[in-house]
Amino acid sequence: MRVGITGHSNLVPDCVDAVRVAIREALEAEAAGGSSLVGVTCLAPGADQLFARVVLDLGGRVEAVLPAMDYRDRLKPERRAEYDELLSKAHVVSVLPNEVSGRAAYVMANERMLASVELLIAVWDGNPPDGRGGTADVVETARASGVPVVVVWPEEARRKS
Repeated sequence: MRVGITGHSNLVPDCVDAVRVAIREALEAEAAGGSSLVGVTCLAPGADQLFARVVLDLGGRVEAVLPAMDYRDRLKPERRAEYDELLSKAHVVSVLPNEVSGRAAYVMANERMLASVELLIAVWDGNPPDGRGGTADVVETARASGVPVVVVWPEEARRKS
């Protein structure tokens, strides 16, 4: 089973455990048929990295789709170690041919991810899109293209303002 992720990168620290549990429950429910689990992610901070850890904890493989060549450099320095660790555990790493990260690169990465999955997990508060490449936009694109979406937003979930 190939599962993609989209989700907010600005989750408040107090809700991370609840979101992790909800992602795990969603993956266990969807991949219960004994099929091997492959998680496709851009490894962004927040939901993407929580998803990657859960996939690995469940014995699955992680495939990383990186939006641009400068993707790591655009992360805050305190977020690079976790990114590097998860990237080192990814089985397939695709770096898209964009020099610079930004909305266009994120849209391209999300389209690549959606084209390769059977299901999308969305750690999403349900708010409408605020432009291309964000969580709500990815959910809309997935639904329009026929990719089933499971929304994960536990009661405890919150975003930083």
